[in-house]
Amino acid sequence: MTLSTTLLQDSIRSNVEAALAEDIDSGDLTAQLIPAGQAARASVISREAAVLCGTAWFEDCFRRLDAQVEIKWFARDGEAIAAGQTLAEISGNARALLSAERPALNFLQTLSATASATRQYIEAIRGAHASIMDTRKTLPGLRIAQKYAVQCGGGKNQRVGLYDGILIKENHIMAAGGVREALAQAANIAAPGISIQIEVESLDELEQALAAGATLILLDNFDLATLRAAVKLAGARAELEASGGISLETVRAVAETGVHRISIGSLTKDIKAVDLSMRFENS
Repeated sequence: MTLSTTLLQDSIRSNVEAALAEDIDSGDLTAQLIPAGQAARASVISREAAVLCGTAWFEDCFRRLDAQVEIKWFARDGEAIAAGQTLAEISGNARALLSAERPALNFLQTLSATASATRQYIEAIRGAHASIMDTRKTLPGLRIAQKYAVQCGGGKNQRVGLYDGILIKENHIMAAGGVREALAQAANIAAPGISIQIEVESLDELEQALAAGATLILLDNFDLATLRAAVKLAGARAELEASGGISLETVRAVAETGVHRISIGSLTKDIKAVDLSMRFENS
């Protein structure tokens, strides 16, 4: 799927509003040490190699406090950056720059972390015919932002939430009365364009799903031998996705089993912020 411009813009607006309100609330007390009209300049520096992401969120933090701020970028979202590289130069009202600094860097560091993690998985399976996919295991409030970051890293997005795609899991199957029954009910309620995916935990369940006409199947915690058997069993009848406990060390072997998709929850939930700093310069 592709995130729409409207969805991204809405996300940026709501994310930044929440971040600034959380940090500044009734006012930045420390920034009052600086004369109200004083101007300042600053640079953003990368302390480590990474994939840049989150520039729109970063910019919006500053523009909401100083509409005249000037930001010059030396790298774009999705580009690899090096340790010691200057990423941007900023000039504007000193108080605004100081007040927006931490929320802006939080977005840039967090989204760059997701983009960087995604790129590592992409590189690990280079040459294999599989896609790296995200999940709904995102940081609260940052779902769209992190899915955008996955795209910047070269990965692909699955459904945004529970409202735009159907994923039938173990508890759904049990409640519906079985694999065939769950798929039949899903087909009855799904509007045109809504994907239907079913999760299976064994080759027997896979066979049931295939017999019921499933065309998108998630293979939950299959070992390598069972993944290969699943690919052989499904043939061209369905698109298969491997999921569960897949790491950078194992993802290549998983991709080489022949599955079409590999979903990685750690892209968005187990990330370490990229080390970036913002340095103010003498006027």
